[in-house]
Amino acid sequence: MKSVGWLIALGSIGAPQMALARQPIRLDTQMFVERTSTDINGRARRILQSADRAGSGDQLILVVNWRNEGNRPVRNLAVTNAVPRGAQPDLTDPAMQVSVDGGAHWGRLSDLWLPTALGGTRRAVPADVTHVRWTVPDEISPGENGRLSYRATVR
Repeated sequence: MKSVGWLIALGSIGAPQMALARQPIRLDTQMFVERTSTDINGRARRILQSADRAGSGDQLILVVNWRNEGNRPVRNLAVTNAVPRGAQPDLTDPAMQVSVDGGAHWGRLSDLWLPTALGGTRRAVPADVTHVRWTVPDEISPGENGRLSYRATVR
């Protein structure tokens, strides 16, 4: 009986430490479809619309907003975003890292490999990307916010 009480006490000691280890960063993702229309003068205009009805070949613009809602600065924030299912991200940003396994491993696409059904491996391709992330190296003060964005094409 005493050992059960001791385990509960140990669990309650560890809980606040785990809560302190969490970063108080709020992430919010917005997704738009970029469309081109012609204005009254015949000039092409790009407009952003809600991504409710994105179809094959549409260009998506994903905006990831972040904010430090804590009372302490945060260092080396990794902003991670899941790529929408059926979308292929534009990987031209050199600061962007990618994952092809749900966020377990990260790197440049050229360095990532996936297992094949026959027990071998193959080089990952852009269609395999499941998550993207950026590291914000600067210290983020309480209340500070920022924005990252990337493009993706609906397959």
